[in-house]
Amino acid sequence: MKKFSILVILVVLAKLDVLAETKQWNLRECCDYAVEHNISIKQQQNACRQQELQLSTSKNSRLPDLNASAGQNFSFGRGLTAENTYSNTNTSSTSFSLSSSVPLFTGFQIPNQIKLNQLNLEAATADLEKAKNDIRMQVAQAYVQILYDMEIAEVAHRQIAIDSAQVNRLQAFVDNGKAAEAELSQQKATLANSRLTATQADNNTRLAILSLTQLLELPTPEGFTIVKPSLDELVGLVGLDKLVTPDQIYAEALGIKPEILSQQLRLKGTEHSIKIAEAGNYPTLSLSGGLGTNYYTTSGFKSDGFGKQLKNNFSQYIGLNLSVPIFNRFQTRNNIRNARIEQENQQLQLDNTKKTLYKDIQQVYYNALNAQSKEKTSEEALQSTKDAFELMQAKYENGKATITEFNEAKNNYLKSESDLVQARYENLYQHALIDFYRGKDLSF
Repeated sequence: MKKFSILVILVVLAKLDVLAETKQWNLRECCDYAVEHNISIKQQQNACRQQELQLSTSKNSRLPDLNASAGQNFSFGRGLTAENTYSNTNTSSTSFSLSSSVPLFTGFQIPNQIKLNQLNLEAATADLEKAKNDIRMQVAQAYVQILYDMEIAEVAHRQIAIDSAQVNRLQAFVDNGKAAEAELSQQKATLANSRLTATQADNNTRLAILSLTQLLELPTPEGFTIVKPSLDELVGLVGLDKLVTPDQIYAEALGIKPEILSQQLRLKGTEHSIKIAEAGNYPTLSLSGGLGTNYYTTSGFKSDGFGKQLKNNFSQYIGLNLSVPIFNRFQTRNNIRNARIEQENQQLQLDNTKKTLYKDIQQVYYNALNAQSKEKTSEEALQSTKDAFELMQAKYENGKATITEFNEAKNNYLKSESDLVQARYENLYQHALIDFYRGKDLSF
C-alpha cells in the first residue's frame, strides 16, 4: 500500500511538471509575475518601508523621553571638609536619577517634519509604482520580440518545406532526364541556405525567450511558451486618427502617471523643508523633570547607612527650559537659502519629468501611426507578391521560368507574409503602449 501511494504521488508530480511545461503565458501573466519577483521592485518596496519608519520616528518625537542613570565616584587626596578646613580624605558617592523631558514648542519643526516625511512616503510609493510600470514595459517589449522572432522562424521553416518539395520534384525530373544536375544542385544549395536561416531564426527565438524569462526571474527558459495574439486582435485595431492626439494623451497621463505624482509630492515637500529650516529662527521651549538620590561617605567621618541616605537624599525637580537663538554664525540663514535652492531644483526636476513624458508619448504616438501605415502597405505588398508568386509558380511548372525566378518570387512572398504579421504585432504593441499611458493595463 505504501509503494502504491508513493507511485501515485510520483505520477501526480509528473503530471504537474508536464502542465508547467505546457503552460502558455499571456502578457498580463508575465507582467504580474515580473512585478512580484523582480529584485529592483523588492528594493523599492524596502525603500517605502524605510520611509514609513522615518514617518513613525518624526511622529514619536512629540512624546516625552525617559532616561535613568546611576553613577559611582571615588575621590582621593586633600579636600575641603565640613569644618571648612583641608585634609587628606577619601570619599565615595553613589547616585541614582530618573529624568524626562518633552518638547513644548520647537518653532513648528516637528509638525513640518511629520508632513515632509508623509509626503516622502507617498513619493516613495509613487516611485514603487513607477518601477512596476518600467518592468511591465520591459516585459511587453521582450514579449513582442519573441512574437517577432517566432514569426521569422515560422517563415524560415515554411521556406524549408517549399525548398524541400522543389528538391524532391527536381530529383524526380533529373532521374527521368527532364532536368539538369546543375539545376538540382542549385536548389539543394537554396535548401541548405534556408535551413541555415531557420537555425539562426530558432536561435534568435530561444534568446528572446531567455531574455523574457530572465526578466521574470525564472530559473530556466525550458518549457516556457507565450500566447500569440489572435488574428482578430491583430486586425481589429482602430486608427489613431479616430481616437486621440498626443496632447490629449499627455493631458490624461499628467493626472495618473506615478513619475509625475512622485515629483509633485517632492516639490510640495520642499515647502516644509523651508519651514523646517526657518524653525532655527524661533525660540524653543521644553518641559523637564526628574528625581534622584545619592549615598555619600568620607573617610574619618561616620556616615548614615545606605538605605537611610537614599531615603533622606531623595529629591525631585521640574523645570521649563527656554532657548532663544541670537546668533549662530548665519547657519540658519544659509539653511533657509539652501532649502529654497532645493525647491527650485525640484521644480526643474518636475518640469523635466513632464517634458520627458510628453516626448515619450509623442514617440509612441508616431510609432503607432507608422505601424498603421506599415501594416496597410504590407497588406498591399502581400497581395502583390502572392499574385506574382502564383503566376511564377504556374510558369515554372510549365517550364517557362527558371528555378532562380521561382525562388525569388517565393522569397518575396514569404517575406511579405512575415512583414505583415510583424507590422500587425508592432501596431498592436504601440496601441497597447498608448492605452498604458492613458492608465489602462498593459495587455493584449
